[in-house]
Amino acid sequence: MKKSTKVWLGVLGGAVLVGGTGAVMALRGNDGSSEHRTVEVTRDSLVQKALAVGNIEPDVEIAVKSQISGVVRKLFVEEGAYVKAGEPLLEVAPNPTPIELADSKRQVQLREIDLENLQKDVERKRELRGRDFITQEELERAERDYEQARVHVQMANERVTLMEQGSVRIGNRNIEGVIRSPIDGFVLESRVEQGDPVVPLSNFQEGTVLITMAAMSDLLFRGTVDEIDVGKLEEGMPATIKIGALPDARIEGIVYSISLKARTDDNATVFPIEISLTEVHNVKLRAGYSANADIIIDRRSDVLVIPERVVRFEDDVARVTVLLPDGTTTEREIQTGLSDAILVEVTDGLEEGEKVVEAPPREIS
Repeated sequence: MKKSTKVWLGVLGGAVLVGGTGAVMALRGNDGSSEHRTVEVTRDSLVQKALAVGNIEPDVEIAVKSQISGVVRKLFVEEGAYVKAGEPLLEVAPNPTPIELADSKRQVQLREIDLENLQKDVERKRELRGRDFITQEELERAERDYEQARVHVQMANERVTLMEQGSVRIGNRNIEGVIRSPIDGFVLESRVEQGDPVVPLSNFQEGTVLITMAAMSDLLFRGTVDEIDVGKLEEGMPATIKIGALPDARIEGIVYSISLKARTDDNATVFPIEISLTEVHNVKLRAGYSANADIIIDRRSDVLVIPERVVRFEDDVARVTVLLPDGTTTEREIQTGLSDAILVEVTDGLEEGEKVVEAPPREIS
């Protein structure tokens, strides 16, 4: 039993010896010097960017509403259609309740009675004025009341006509239920269907949005940037916009506006931003496309660079470990410039071709 035990211990000891020798060799070169993982100081171009996330949207989007109440009688256009200003979009037919229509007709009758009474009053006062029993001002007041009553009768009749026929002519203008396009542009969305009720636009209510329209020639990017980057941005900075649905498309633009007020989005503080599109390269854009924008903050060409991971920042001082030609290493203070979060510019302290030591990878315990 003891002899067998010694044999196994001898084999195990040999394995430890061989393994230890291999580990030492891995750390030494052929000349016995220590080996290091290094990166070379090279020349390259750097671009510092800020990311904005958002959508492609029209610069101005118009909500078409009606000034009369009723129901949608007919739709003349479909979503995506191009229309010119003045062309019909839809027709709203008045849909009064029986009580509303009866009340409007009763108002006509009451106004006519008032008008008839005021007419008699004017005739009587003209006779009295001829006898010099009243002043000229009293006669003029009676005539003015009569004219106002006549206008009220006309308005009441026009209201009934509009309710019953859906259109009426007032002076040189046709008042009708046909809603026409206010601009040359595209129909983005139709919010109603035939038979839907319509609430009119007034001083007391917003009214039903019937159709949304936009001139698609004036598109822009609306999105948000993180609060970390917003301090570096300025209006007029160039940007490259990438459309999620069009991976091969690259749209160019410039920063148009940066909001002065932040908002919270998914527990993150962001600032709204707008980028006007300067070049779309014949790409057909649609309102609502999701997009990302790379805003170019700064750009450097043909500068010395090293990976940012090899730089140690201590007390606002940047340091690296440099491998000398004789195999030894030295600590060196450097000056850094622009960074794109992967590479960093070296403005002083290193020369092209020098080798900078990388920190050994961390062992997973």
